[in-house]
Formats: sequence, C-alpha cells, structure tokens
Amino acid sequence: MFTGVFLLLVLASSGKEVNMVQQLHWHGHDCFRLDGPPVVYVDPFKLPEGLPKADLILITHDHFDHCSPEDVAKIKKAGTIIVGPSSVAKKLSGVQVIAAGETKTFAGVTVKAVPAYNLQKQFHPKSYGGLGYVFTVGGFTYYHAGDTDFIPEMANLAPDVALLPVSGTYVMTAQEAAEAARSIKPKVAVPMHYGSIVGEEVDAKKFAKLLEGSSIAVVIKHRE
Repeated sequence: MFTGVFLLLVLASSGKEVNMVQQLHWHGHDCFRLDGPPVVYVDPFKLPEGLPKADLILITHDHFDHCSPEDVAKIKKAGTIIVGPSSVAKKLSGVQVIAAGETKTFAGVTVKAVPAYNLQKQFHPKSYGGLGYVFTVGGFTYYHAGDTDFIPEMANLAPDVALLPVSGTYVMTAQEAAEAARSIKPKVAVPMHYGSIVGEEVDAKKFAKLLEGSSIAVVIKHRE
C-alpha cells in the first residue's frame, strides 16, 4: 500500500523512491528482506517456506520474536553471515558480534550499529545492548530501528528508508514514531512491529496520517 503522499513524491522524482521499496519485502513484525544483491534479512521470524537464501542476516537483539534459530535455519546457506549483539551470539553459533557505535562490512554491505532502547519502559533497557542498523543495499541506505523508543541517537540519521516500530507497548507508539521520523529525516518511512504480537494495521495507518503534508513519504507494506 502506498499513501497518497508517496504517489505524489514518485511523480516528482523519476521513480527512484519506487526502487527503494520494490526490493524491500516485509515478512511481518520486524522482519524485512532486501533482494539486493546481496540478499539481506533483518530479524527473521515466522517466515514462510521457500524464501530466497540469505547472504547476510542482521539481528537486532535476542528476544524470541527477533532472534529465532528456527527461522534463521530456513534461510541460511553455506556462507551466510549472521550479525548481532553479543546476546545473539549466546543463542546462535557463528555470529559476527557488533556493538552500538561500530561500523563493519559484511558480504560487501557496510553496516553501522546504532542504539535501540526504551527510555522509561524496562523491556529494552539501554544497558541490554539492543541495536538498530544503518546499511546500504542496491544503492539505497536503510535504517532498521529495532525495538526502541524515540531516542536522541536517531536525530539526523537521514537514510533513504527508515523502518520504524509503531505498535506501542514495547516500542514507540504511532505518534512517537511520527515524531521520530521527523527527527530522522528519511525520504521514505515504513511502519513495522504490528500485526503479529502487538499492534494492528490501524497503528500503521495512524503513523501515515500523522506524516501527511511532510516531506516524508510513507509506505505501508503488505506482509509476504
């Protein structure tokens, strides 16, 4: 689903914003796949069978709905690189560990790890070491925020595409996510973290409504 804001932006931009999201597939909750090449997954969870095998898997933290050994096995092949914080290395073997503030290259993809945490809630304290990721695939830069509130470290990240949680409860509400998007300054924002464990499509639609009239195009992806 593309919002009206997005369609207007496409008409004015020779189609580049379309390419940003055409290679982006949402598999529910916080899980996305980028076709690349290379093929990159973030937080694989409840995946269907028969998906493309991964060159690179980025995992934001070790909670079961983000770090699922069963789902990693579905998309892993010889040579797949798995990246995550140290907590993930305790659940999966062969993990390349990364921490907030570090930038490393995996499978030809430059990955910057950034903090992801709650400000008041105790589900994801900053000391826990949860991550978001900024990385480039197919010539476009993506920011996957992970499970987080609207935090100061988001300011002016300015990716092409920001993938932001909107459900509330464990993460930002739609209102907070819209405020975060204005701080992050992406070209395109895609809501996530709804329709599975917590949150509904209405949260994604509220997020889109709150950004109407801004310079940020909102794309609500259909689950694949």
